Amino acid sequence: MNNGTNGRILVVEDDPDIAQMLELYFGGLGYGVDVAMQGGDALALCRRQIPDLIVLDIMLPDMDGYQVCRTLRTTTRTSHVPIIFLTQKDERSDRIAGLELGADDYITKPFDVDELRLRVQNAIRAHQRMNMTDPRTGLPSGRLIEDQLRRLMRLPSWTLVLAGIDHFGPFSDAYGFVAADEVLRHTAILITELLNEHGTDDDFVGQSSGDSFIIISLAEDVNTLVATLRQRFAAEIPTHYNFLDTEQGGIIVGGRLVPLMQLSAGVVVSGAQPFADIREITEAAAESRQLDQARTAA
Repeated sequence: MNNGTNGRILVVEDDPDIAQMLELYFGGLGYGVDVAMQGGDALALCRRQIPDLIVLDIMLPDMDGYQVCRTLRTTTRTSHVPIIFLTQKDERSDRIAGLELGADDYITKPFDVDELRLRVQNAIRAHQRMNMTDPRTGLPSGRLIEDQLRRLMRLPSWTLVLAGIDHFGPFSDAYGFVAADEVLRHTAILITELLNEHGTDDDFVGQSSGDSFIIISLAEDVNTLVATLRQRFAAEIPTHYNFLDTEQGGIIVGGRLVPLMQLSAGVVVSGAQPFADIREITEAAAESRQLDQARTAA
């Protein structure tokens, strides 16, 4: 899925003419657009990279849009994504069925593409205004992270990882916010990819601040995920620097060398200590990350 300045849209539509028209139209407006012509393909795309919004046709060849919506809403990582149903059906019962499943809006064919544009634009902006997602990565933030942390208090077994990008500030100052946003998007995609490989469908990733990410996993072996994440990040991050900075191993700031960005991680495991509330969990994760940073700097 290509990134767009206005967000990422997944169009789930089996009519190739409509799908291509929407891809070209929204792509021309600065959105990143991907297309799935079957429900199963749409779910697979969402696992690889979470879109900012989904335009979902109800009539699909392999499963109906209701089933796709139900799966998205009951999967932790996609439960927050805005969904606009796009269909030829105009019955009141069909609209109610879609809204009851958690769809955010509903538009019928034939549709006015400008009306759809406004609905898409408003849904993405409303979602971001409610502090639900980070506009740079599309990952859950704010209240959605808090909701997932509260979920931990009811689960018997879990692991929380606070992964942060060290030396991100000096990089942003030297290279500018556009390059810095690219690093954040790259990291978000990398974490999602590794969760698909080493995690479970009920795992969660969110962006807790400008340079840190929250990972909640129910997998038994999270250490492999964290180790692989560090290795992949270290191997791939030099491509975001120019040749000189890569060769010298960092950026010269005030006469001293600030190393290339790297990941530090704080890991908290259920049962390690009693937690009275979610604040204690996040404090423990922050302390663990600080210890990891100290070990790396030593």
